[in-house]
Amino acid sequence: MHLTIAMAIVIRDIIIQNFSTVDGKDSDLKHIFPGSLNFEAKVVARLDQANAPASSAKVVIVDDFGAKADGTDDSQAFKKAWEEACSSNGSAIIVIPKNKIYYLKPLTFSGPCSSDLVFKIFGTIKASAKISDYENDRRHWLVFQNVQNFRVKGGGTIDGNGKIWWENSCKINKSQPCQHAPTAVTFLESKSLIVANLRFQNAQQMHLSFQNCVNVRALNLMVIAPGTSPNTDGIHVTGTQNIRIRKCVIRTGDDCISIVSGSKNVEATDITCGPGHGISIGSLGADNSGAEVSNVFVNRATFSGTTNGVRIKTWQGGSGYAKNIVFQNVVMRNVTNPIIINQNYCDQDNPCTEQTSAVQISNVKYKNIKGTSASDVAVKLDCSKSIPCRGILLQDVSIALVENGKPDASCANVNLTNRGEVYPQCS
Repeated sequence: MHLTIAMAIVIRDIIIQNFSTVDGKDSDLKHIFPGSLNFEAKVVARLDQANAPASSAKVVIVDDFGAKADGTDDSQAFKKAWEEACSSNGSAIIVIPKNKIYYLKPLTFSGPCSSDLVFKIFGTIKASAKISDYENDRRHWLVFQNVQNFRVKGGGTIDGNGKIWWENSCKINKSQPCQHAPTAVTFLESKSLIVANLRFQNAQQMHLSFQNCVNVRALNLMVIAPGTSPNTDGIHVTGTQNIRIRKCVIRTGDDCISIVSGSKNVEATDITCGPGHGISIGSLGADNSGAEVSNVFVNRATFSGTTNGVRIKTWQGGSGYAKNIVFQNVVMRNVTNPIIINQNYCDQDNPCTEQTSAVQISNVKYKNIKGTSASDVAVKLDCSKSIPCRGILLQDVSIALVENGKPDASCANVNLTNRGEVYPQCS
């Protein structure tokens, strides 16, 4: 079974369209992603080369390796299909057929592979609901490790089947000890990735994590879990550079997008978030650790009924920095904390010890942010006493209360500039 040249051309055109820039005239984007057009041209050229011999691409269908999609475990069939495709001398496509549900135990798909791969999910991949299946690793379900020039797409669904994990979470069931739960899909130490046109739902904990990756595109994703599901972050970015997240709808029980230490050159554009905890940078600096996050650009995001809108959160006692951050063209609808910097973050039962060291927050811009706040304090900038926030800009910000009344702004230990109409303002 082979792809036609015509299909290869269609795939190439879709990729080129998805790599179009947000706004080539935006100085903030150019500053954060210098040379981005040259980079994208190189990536598209690389994918064109990969697609050129598509008529001879090897197609690997999981059913041919014993996958039954009958409610039994299909893990070994998927493992064999991966090994076949990964060892192929030419380009290969792994196909998960539509209208079928394949149950998998924890699996790691390891590279490096001999050539470029496409993982096409037309049907549904669903996690085993037995907690005992995760005895060897409670932190992961599906892991793609050390892969390069790799695409996952197809319009299908990845279902973490997380209900049993939520019910046993200490945040839901106070009688249970606090333990880790699996991230549904993790990309680890990989390069040149495209994850597009998929639905992620009901993760055991986080839905999609990029860890120590370079050159990533996450496009047209739907990420869904109940608003009450604990720790079900939508897209988690850690130690990853040059990542663009675009046209994603994320409705979960935790951060829609979370960006933590080691991440650089992160863009999130056309994001619909809610329910959930908003888009968060952090938490950073826990347990007196160092943290480095820089060059984050959030553009055209809508938050509906979330606990936070755009948030930066750091623990006392940390070190390092979070800098060169832009939040612009944002709509808030009934958001509890629309704009928040919290450098006294403390997610534990006992009060945190006051400490003097802190992650330095600097050069953060909030531009064209409109909407409504569900709480009286629409803007809260709670920065460190010892290491205040520097270079914070509020420009064209207008946030009213959902109910009648005047919103407040609370600012402490911050070097702040207001530009244009800003409401509410810190006194």
